[in-house]
Amino acid sequence: MAQETLARRFWDGVERYGDRAAQLAKVGGAWQAVSWRALGDEVRELALGLIALGRQRGDAVALLSQSRAEWVRADFAIFSAGGITIPIYPSYPAEDVAYIANDSGARTLFVEDLGQLDKVRQAAKDMPGLQSVVLIHGEVHERDMSAGGRTLRLLDWAGLRSLGRLERPDLEPVLAERLSAVSPEDVATIVYTSGTTGHPKGVVQTHANHLAALRAAAEVTEVREGEVHLLFLPLAHSLARFESFIGVYQGLTTAFAESLEKLSDNLKEVRPHFIVSVPRVFEKVYAKVLSGVEGGPPLKKKIFYWALGVGRQVSEHTRSGRPLPLALSAQHAVAHRLVFGKLHAALGGRLRFCFSGGAPLAREIAEFFHAVGVLILEGYGLTETCPILTANRVRRYKFGTVGLAFPGVELKIAEDGEILARGANIARGYYRRPEETAEVFKPDGWFHTGDIGELDAEGFLRITDRKKDLIKTAGGSYVAPQHIENLLKGDPFVSQAVVYGDRRPYPVALITLNPEELSKFARNAGLGDKALAELARNPAVIERIRQTVDRVNEGLASYARLKRFAILPADFSQEGGELTPTLKVKRKAVSASYADLIESLYQS
Repeated sequence: MAQETLARRFWDGVERYGDRAAQLAKVGGAWQAVSWRALGDEVRELALGLIALGRQRGDAVALLSQSRAEWVRADFAIFSAGGITIPIYPSYPAEDVAYIANDSGARTLFVEDLGQLDKVRQAAKDMPGLQSVVLIHGEVHERDMSAGGRTLRLLDWAGLRSLGRLERPDLEPVLAERLSAVSPEDVATIVYTSGTTGHPKGVVQTHANHLAALRAAAEVTEVREGEVHLLFLPLAHSLARFESFIGVYQGLTTAFAESLEKLSDNLKEVRPHFIVSVPRVFEKVYAKVLSGVEGGPPLKKKIFYWALGVGRQVSEHTRSGRPLPLALSAQHAVAHRLVFGKLHAALGGRLRFCFSGGAPLAREIAEFFHAVGVLILEGYGLTETCPILTANRVRRYKFGTVGLAFPGVELKIAEDGEILARGANIARGYYRRPEETAEVFKPDGWFHTGDIGELDAEGFLRITDRKKDLIKTAGGSYVAPQHIENLLKGDPFVSQAVVYGDRRPYPVALITLNPEELSKFARNAGLGDKALAELARNPAVIERIRQTVDRVNEGLASYARLKRFAILPADFSQEGGELTPTLKVKRKAVSASYADLIESLYQS
């Protein structure tokens, strides 16, 4: 009997679930369901089309697209044809696309639309190994495209499917042989980490790595067959990719959000049972809720904070396992009817829990959501761990931690505080980078995460900082900047914060402002309708931020307190180069852009 692979797991699902909905996507303004059987037909045609294009077992095929239903279909078609999927963030410029295509040896490249196709045209001359390009959305009216003296085969989505149907009689036995021949130890995908500096590194992940992670997740996550989840993170990111694999592995219905901008509408339309997100999304919802309350009439504000107080009491009872007193239970029912029910309806009305990963989530935000009846389970993992190590559970969680180790995952803390991990889910290493692989993937199986943390008596892991981001002040004291940054972002007025201070006499911070909160503050303070950059210099705004900094400093050791700060004239963005595609701050990019400003914070 053939061993399990990602492709075979997909085809088992097609056979098992048949006419049940596998995917939901919005087409022409309406949500359309695609059954497992129809999904299988499409993936089969795509896989046969790839084989007809000359793709051999072990060939790399790249995907350059936003998250969409076709992304997942292409992914499993590549696996089925015996290929290796190479995800590429759609926000990457042409030179980065060329770098990843060349480094991975990609032979075929899926592109989302005509805009991405133009990007590939720019870079095609620098991708000598590329042989064919497939357009996912849109039509092509030419069969070839020129690439620096070469000719690339060009097809659209329908064209690739048509090619697969045409060649099916001859290539069906080849596809069957590929499905049978692929081993769990074969490479399934090479995932290039977005990183915060330099060229991305390709993490080599096998089918066995992912299946170990999926089996572990199935043991401890309370996800039920047939449930709906709404996927909106970029599929080039390991957390979203893992979410898509869970959909297949556990027989779920995967709905694809139209965009982050339309996420609030899609939540109400799809009504997911759970969502997977990065902290930035929860931070924005938190800020929006509090902003709406503070800007509302006094009575509404009073009712909200009364309800929140009741919710916090209920949260404390729930976490400690104590039954709710009758009076508190009655108050909670009223709070839900007056306040919490509206928030739940905005999230679809049947959300059982949310999962947060990819970056630290402020404890204050997790506790706030729990108080209003939304459980956020924070977890931890890296691209190199496919991407799981720990997670809080629905029935066992601690806010401020990233939970317990998944089944099959070993954790230990090194003498310097670094988190080490071992398990079948740990990737093989970095593609064609033996020295960098040797630095963190050790012969005894322990992977060095680069994160600093601690395990409590019950096995819950708390992340304190990135090893390389730890600040050592001139006085020799160690400061964890992420902790301070999260405390600052607990104020809805603050959008982003970056703390510096390595080998300096004291820590300082660069702060960006939430435009909505800033506009509201300006109106209430009578500052007029001014640009964000001008408002950021206003003494009243500076004093408002100073109050937040002072409040944060009260809870910090003297050596960790922020002595000075600067408010930046604009928020960070991917376009500006300060954020990764998963909305994490590129600390070194920010420090390079604002080097003179940081230096000025240390002038007398």
